[in-house]
Amino acid sequence: MGANYYRSALARVHHEGFAGHADACAPGILARLAPVRERGGLVLELGCGSGALTRHLVAAGHRVVATDASPAMVALAREAVPGAEAVRRLTLPDDPLPAADAVVSVGHVLSYLPDVPSVARALRAVAAAVRPGGVVAVDLLDRAYRAARAGKQPVAAFGGDWAVLIAFASPDPETYVRDIATFMRNADGTWRRDDERHVNVLVDAAEVSGRLAAEGLVDVEVARGFDERQVMEEGLVAIIGVRRHAVKTGRGFEPRAVTNSS
Repeated sequence: MGANYYRSALARVHHEGFAGHADACAPGILARLAPVRERGGLVLELGCGSGALTRHLVAAGHRVVATDASPAMVALAREAVPGAEAVRRLTLPDDPLPAADAVVSVGHVLSYLPDVPSVARALRAVAAAVRPGGVVAVDLLDRAYRAARAGKQPVAAFGGDWAVLIAFASPDPETYVRDIATFMRNADGTWRRDDERHVNVLVDAAEVSGRLAAEGLVDVEVARGFDERQVMEEGLVAIIGVRRHAVKTGRGFEPRAVTNSS
């Protein structure tokens, strides 16, 4: 996901009108991260946008480094969530990730990468960044998303001085496209337009689960939400796992999962 996504106009529209998904994800993610908060661990947020989830994390007492590829989103998040330890630009899949006790992401950020191999590289980096006993909690678009939204008609949304029109297409089983036209009112009452094309890669969620397990995560779940109360739209899935923790035994160090009671 690069700087060409969520330029200033669309970043503002998203900030003002589209925080609902992060609000819905927050209770489940916070419950998953309770052990991290208790030990004062660091949470790395990928694709923080304008801080919709970040503010929930900070309000709950977490230490948070929030990141996004969009300079406009980073600027909004810095203003919206001054309590974060840092808000900075980071572009997946190749920018280095800081070590953290949890890595979280909502809004199918990994799905904005250009292809399945890029998603795989990002997942390896995420798994490597999580400290032993740490948590990974992200959402992304499964291939079922395409069928679930087949024939979806364009949608429009409006704010006080903005409007947005979104059209949808899926040219192949691994690609979902949103063509987004954003209109912002100028001071003189005229309107200016900006267009963005958002291309998302669709993945096999079961394969993602296997990749994370191969990278040292245990108890990997693929679910319709971050807890039993949340049901996300069909094809948008939550992936949750725990980083193995090495414990000393008579045979040396062996990996195990750390539970909430550890």
